[in-house]
Amino acid sequence: MDKLRRVLNGREENEELGLTAQVLDATSLSYSTRVKWFVICFASGILCSILGSALLFLPNGIKLFAVFYTLGNVAALASTCFLMGPLKQLKRMFEPTRLIATIVMLLCLVLTLCAVFWWHKKGLAIIFCILQFLAMTWYSISYIPFARDAVMKCFTTCLS
Repeated sequence: MDKLRRVLNGREENEELGLTAQVLDATSLSYSTRVKWFVICFASGILCSILGSALLFLPNGIKLFAVFYTLGNVAALASTCFLMGPLKQLKRMFEPTRLIATIVMLLCLVLTLCAVFWWHKKGLAIIFCILQFLAMTWYSISYIPFARDAVMKCFTTCLS
């Protein structure tokens, strides 16, 4: 029956089947809807990060800071799934040019929460948040052509 539906809908017989096709069909949002949800998700990520930074100065606010800052980065990262789609986003995240930045970023997200909740090391949590920021920045500029080369050139020029 599925073959008949595919033929009647004009789909190729050798079309990719399984979970991948289901995910691609599930993410068939219009362009304007994708952009709207990208803005909503990205703005909520920024809001969470700012809120987390404000909560840092409360007594015992390091836990709230770590959680909100990490949630903000996850929301900002997830926002691009609306533009590209989740599978394309995952494929692009793990391309060789972004692999190290992606691994460091995801590792720092997890280590920030570990430092706060399991290890109870406030200083380590702040260091991991700084590393989160740097890894997220490096990851983000990897999508801009020649941006990482320009940053590295500027960095080496400033050091010499």
